[in-house]
Amino acid sequence: MSGFLDGLSRAGATSSHRPGSAASGQARRRGQRRGAVFAALWLWPMAPAIHAVLVGQVTAPLAAGAGLAAFIVLYLFVVVQGFSGTGQPTLRNQALLALVTVLGVTLAAAYGGQPGGWLGLVLYMAAAGVALYGLPLAYYWLGAMVAVQVVLGMMHGEPAPEIAESVFNTIMAGALIMVVRRMMRLIRELSATREELARAAVEGERLRFARDLHDLLGHSLSLIVVKAEVVRRTAGRDAEAAAREAAEIEQIGRTALAEVRQAVTGYRARAFTAELATAGAALSDAGIEPTVRTTAEPLPAAVDDAFAWAVREAATNVIRHSGASSCVIALSRAGHWQLEVRDDGRGVPADPAPGNGLRGLAERLALVGGTLSTVDLSGGGFVLRATVPEGGHA
Repeated sequence: MSGFLDGLSRAGATSSHRPGSAASGQARRRGQRRGAVFAALWLWPMAPAIHAVLVGQVTAPLAAGAGLAAFIVLYLFVVVQGFSGTGQPTLRNQALLALVTVLGVTLAAAYGGQPGGWLGLVLYMAAAGVALYGLPLAYYWLGAMVAVQVVLGMMHGEPAPEIAESVFNTIMAGALIMVVRRMMRLIRELSATREELARAAVEGERLRFARDLHDLLGHSLSLIVVKAEVVRRTAGRDAEAAAREAAEIEQIGRTALAEVRQAVTGYRARAFTAELATAGAALSDAGIEPTVRTTAEPLPAAVDDAFAWAVREAATNVIRHSGASSCVIALSRAGHWQLEVRDDGRGVPADPAPGNGLRGLAERLALVGGTLSTVDLSGGGFVLRATVPEGGHA
């Protein structure tokens, strides 16, 4: 019986692919064939009944043989369908189970007192029903088959100890099948969960790459545009300064290329202090006076990285859209870490379209338990505020 159940558990495990796919159909068919083989191996207790039919130890051996053959075929089909199924049994399978039961009861009632151990067919009837039905119907089915077994045993004058032994074997077989069915269901759930986690990981990596690419290239291209404008303004009157700015454009391009490569590998982190210096220089080059206020306390690593991205995104937006003359970047700690970037520009339109940069920044902050908020100042200007609670980044 252990070999039979092992085969059926493998059958259930291989049928856990996503329904409707070609792999799912092939795995289901392989599992059904394997389950049928192992279920057939468990039929060895029927050997005495088969032998009794073959040597003519029972009345009407042809009828008994035909009935026994039909019972075995139907039993194998129902059991394999029960173990390879994932939901409620179909009406067809329930009808076949009823046919197996009627046929088994008829054979056991007709030949129970003759050689071959025909009363043992009730155990197979119980196994088929328990394999097909989930809880709690399986309990009811098993109880009904035990009652049938007791009635048939008493009808044929079986000794009480033998009836009790048969009942015990039937209950143990039914209980073991219930355990295996539950194990197979858990295997299917674990397999489905693993596939879902894999899909979520792929989707998360796509989002990470999209955020990194937007933030990296958006900022770098903005700096290149600002530097190019400086080169254009100074080329005619100060060739040396223009050359320096052109060299910085080249360096920015090389740095952006390296950062994109790092983003692809997923090992890129921003240093908040370095990003502050870069943002300050970029604001100055754009003609915006930067003011930076920080605390002496070091930021936790996760907050440092998130705030570095916030500074980069905020500075890029100020340079691109604000038309501001000054910008204040302030880091504070008062029960939580807070980064505020405030400019005195034109603010935002009345119905602004959501930007990928701010959306991606909000997602980054959410990963460390933080939030992002913006305020359009009535007197002119715009505030971007990133907040992370202490301990929320652990």
